[in-house]
Amino acid sequence: MNNSFNTHQPLTVNGEAFHIHSLKELGNKARRLPFSLKILLENLLRHEDGVNVKTEDIQALLDWHPQAKPTIEVAFTLARVVMQDFTGVPAIVDLAAMRDAMERLGGDPAKINPLSPVELVIDHSVQVDGYGNDGAFDLNAKLEYDRNKERYEFLRWGQTAFDNLKVVPPATGIVHQVNLEYLARVVFHKDSHGKKFAYPDTLVGTDSHTTMINGLGVLGWGVGGIEAEAVMLGQPISLLIPQVVGVKLSGRLPEGTTATDLVLTVTEMLRKHGVVGKFVEFYGDGLADLPLADRATIANMAPEYGATCGLFPIDDETINYLRLTNRDEEQLNLVEAYAKHQGLWRNHGDEADYTDYLELKLGDVVPSLAGPKRPQDRIALDQAGDVLRKHLKAFQNERIERREKSDQQQVVIESEGPVTDTDEQFNEASFKGAANVTFQGQEFELTDGACVIAAITSCTNTSNPSVILAAGLVAKKAKQLGINVKPWVKTSSPLALKSSLIICKKPV
Repeated sequence: MNNSFNTHQPLTVNGEAFHIHSLKELGNKARRLPFSLKILLENLLRHEDGVNVKTEDIQALLDWHPQAKPTIEVAFTLARVVMQDFTGVPAIVDLAAMRDAMERLGGDPAKINPLSPVELVIDHSVQVDGYGNDGAFDLNAKLEYDRNKERYEFLRWGQTAFDNLKVVPPATGIVHQVNLEYLARVVFHKDSHGKKFAYPDTLVGTDSHTTMINGLGVLGWGVGGIEAEAVMLGQPISLLIPQVVGVKLSGRLPEGTTATDLVLTVTEMLRKHGVVGKFVEFYGDGLADLPLADRATIANMAPEYGATCGLFPIDDETINYLRLTNRDEEQLNLVEAYAKHQGLWRNHGDEADYTDYLELKLGDVVPSLAGPKRPQDRIALDQAGDVLRKHLKAFQNERIERREKSDQQQVVIESEGPVTDTDEQFNEASFKGAANVTFQGQEFELTDGACVIAAITSCTNTSNPSVILAAGLVAKKAKQLGINVKPWVKTSSPLALKSSLIICKKPV
């Protein structure tokens, strides 16, 4: 690789010399860049070859103007790929097909392997059959294995057959949470030709909420299966040097508010501002009191507020979280030393050049709910009743309009021929605001607004044990006050809870 900017130098950590591309050597231009663009800059320096990455690409990033519209395209080479089973199985099938083709051509099929590390977490095949009892988890896990036996045997074969492929087994946790708690390195290191190299952990994932990992200071986002396979085979992703929106956080969350309240507030603010196609970064002294799990919750919602990513800097809280989740001390020392050397560490009062500047005072966040239709819509808790009634009324009015339109169409149909019983039943079932159902031998009437599922399954929540435990305590208190769940409501807690609460004692 080329070294046009003379940034290749050693960094000694834990008594070992790691080869890095030092951003310090580039002076004030590099220092003023947002964290995400520093990571991109290091990536270009490390992969400068005069073909995919040229000297002028690096210079263009150094000359980045915050308000300029993105026009310059660069090649971003990711450190790894994360997949879940729904989208990951086809990728492994493609690798297997390539091996078959290699064998037919008389070559060595063992040469077909991912060139970038691939980590596949099996989490999208679970169904909630059992719920509301102590044996529900074991039952659901058993049924998952039974239903997907052939697929899981194939993935097991893939893990042993291919180099650079890891498969995390079922019933372990949600992919983004496993990535956060176990898979993420924050700073990669590898041996090559007798030398040790260190560089930022970067990734793409085959799920839109891959951005959860941004809470740990790792740059990554979701892509489609074709792009993920390209990265898996060592190809860079082509992207325009983006605009970057800075969100300054100050103060601290009031007592009684949660990460969910915060992320709904942030999402509302960013959707109003408009961040589609942009990078978002969070900075400011408010981060000092913001736990890593809360940061991950905000980063996770990047698809809902429309950004490519929602990156947080590396700081003491990052190190604390890595230690909590059982990373070894040598890795922690490397992360801290590398981040501080490269200007990726958050210091008090630091502020980069951003395309736009927004500020959120954490003390202004209030308890909130999402919905009732879209996860990004925020409702203040004290307004929830009025908003729900408003939406139900609108839904009922819409149904009335559809019924009137259907009645008019029915008149036309009747003039052309007789109406069948099936037509009549279909119309009636489509338009009334209540339905009779039979559940476990009992008859119930469900009306508009009835709750039929009560579950915590979103990765927005499951990355944050305090939110899960708070939900459990609320449910316990409600039970003590005599508030019972209706018999028809399916209640479940996430498989991810299993990992979130034990990972600090034992890795996945």
